[in-house]
Amino acid sequence: MASLTGVSEELGEIEGQISDIFRALSNGFQKLEKIKDSNRQSRQLEELTGKMKECKRLIKEFDREVKDLEYKNDADTTKMLNEKKQSMIKELNSYVALKKQYASNIENKRVDLFEGPGEGFAEENGLLASNMSNQQLMDQGNRMMDETDQAIERSKKVVHETVNVGTETAAALKAQTEQMSRIVNELDSIHFSIKKATQLVKELGRQVATDRCIMGLLFLIVVGVIAIIIVKIVNPHNKDIRDIPGLAPPAPSRRLLAYPY
Repeated sequence: MASLTGVSEELGEIEGQISDIFRALSNGFQKLEKIKDSNRQSRQLEELTGKMKECKRLIKEFDREVKDLEYKNDADTTKMLNEKKQSMIKELNSYVALKKQYASNIENKRVDLFEGPGEGFAEENGLLASNMSNQQLMDQGNRMMDETDQAIERSKKVVHETVNVGTETAAALKAQTEQMSRIVNELDSIHFSIKKATQLVKELGRQVATDRCIMGLLFLIVVGVIAIIIVKIVNPHNKDIRDIPGLAPPAPSRRLLAYPY
């Protein structure tokens, strides 16, 4: 339970409740073996059936929680949780089968006609039958036949419930398998998208770096040209700086000569 608590506190709590119910079911069936009265056995069996229904509800809740956490957990954790769920379902089905066995035994006890657990009861039933009139024997036989028919109907109902449980389990397993397949396909698509996006980011990064280098080089060239122009304007007689093509040197100042008249 500690490992499931590490995955999710909700899963740990649900597992604890299911474990408590399994212990109660184990103790309840042990107690049922010691009960001899059919009515008390029926009441005990009804109580155990209620616990099994609660356990089934908790297992469904456990399954929903596992599905909600699939996107967070890795593959090993998801596999461990699914195996834990299957183990719970298997243990619950074992108790369901045990409950059906006890229910069948109780019904068989109720439909025994003039039979008892010992020779004394058999002798007493024989004396009781000998003291009955034909009409009473017929009424007794009809009543026992009605009880037998009711027991058969209940047995059919139990078989129908068993088939339904098996069908639901198979459908749940099929749905889980299909969901796992969809998740794997989605993960593949996400992995491909992430890989493609990484490549695009790298290409954009290289383009941005190249553009920055070009811009920096152009900026240095422009700054150099501006500096040369400024120096040439300020000191036009500097012979160390060549004339820039297209930029005419400043015109020399002309002096007017005075001619005598």
